[in-house]
Amino acid sequence: MKFGQWIGLLVLVASIYILWQIRRLILLLFTAIVLATALNQLVRQLQKLRIIRSWAIFLSIFILLTFFFGFFWLIVPAFIEQFQQLLALIPRGVSRVQEWITYLENRFGGEYPDLPDINNFIQQIQPLVMQFFTSTLDLLTTSITAALEFLLVLVLTLMLLANPQPYRNLFVRFFPSFYRQRVDEILSRCATGLESWTVGALIEMMFIATLSGISLWILQVPLVLAHAILAGLLNFIPNIGPTLSVVFPITVALLDAPWKAIAVLIVYIIIQNIESYWLTPTVMAKQVALLPAVTLSSQILFATLFGALGLLMAIPLTVIAKIWLEEVLFKDVLDKWRHA
Repeated sequence: MKFGQWIGLLVLVASIYILWQIRRLILLLFTAIVLATALNQLVRQLQKLRIIRSWAIFLSIFILLTFFFGFFWLIVPAFIEQFQQLLALIPRGVSRVQEWITYLENRFGGEYPDLPDINNFIQQIQPLVMQFFTSTLDLLTTSITAALEFLLVLVLTLMLLANPQPYRNLFVRFFPSFYRQRVDEILSRCATGLESWTVGALIEMMFIATLSGISLWILQVPLVLAHAILAGLLNFIPNIGPTLSVVFPITVALLDAPWKAIAVLIVYIIIQNIESYWLTPTVMAKQVALLPAVTLSSQILFATLFGALGLLMAIPLTVIAKIWLEEVLFKDVLDKWRHA
């Protein structure tokens, strides 16, 4: 290799290393792009009502923040209260199991293992409680970091919504002049792909939330609205989100009546099968077609590389990667490759 080639290789390696070190910041920027793309659809709808773009952007951000804080106001206090009730029922549950063991011993004979006394049990878990309180500072630090990252994403979203063209032009200039028009076309397709995926995801979330709310209302499970909204939002994360969404309604139903917990589990399994085998093929096939194995693999990959935020943004990242691979690698390279 010549000296210039070695310099180019070193610059490439250094660039990859720098990008890897700031991967969290890049992911936050991508989150802002996805959020700006989704909000831009709402902005365009408001502009059709003859609202100027600046006011349409303000209203869109206001709606987003209202939904965000309203969700936490609706969900978090209710679940904290239910969790406290569940903790209060644990001693009663231990006593009930101990009564069953005593009954079995008297009825059938033999000895069964005794459950630990509740006071001894509390003494045993005291070290764990102390360890929990010592980790409170780490939790507070993580919460502050998450709040700052959310603020950064919000500011970046506002900037991208207000005037996106300069940022797009800057990105295009990183490519050779002969390929810039093609890059601009690919970016347009990426924007269309993200918009289509957003529409499909919203349809699925509304379907799951509505069906879950009706089912839980029929079963008379407390906190129907909170459970329905949570089920819809967690459906944003395929495969993993639906599994997490069933934990809270089962816990609350268990406080009311054990049979309701089993009924809730059956209902959620039915809903998720309807969503997997009918809704997703019907809706997403018209929006963004992703193979199930690709979806699951991308979730594992991005969760490993970027953590929880990577898991949350795995699908839009996969959509963008799919478009770039199709346009650049397949259409511009492999499809034009001719054997000499």
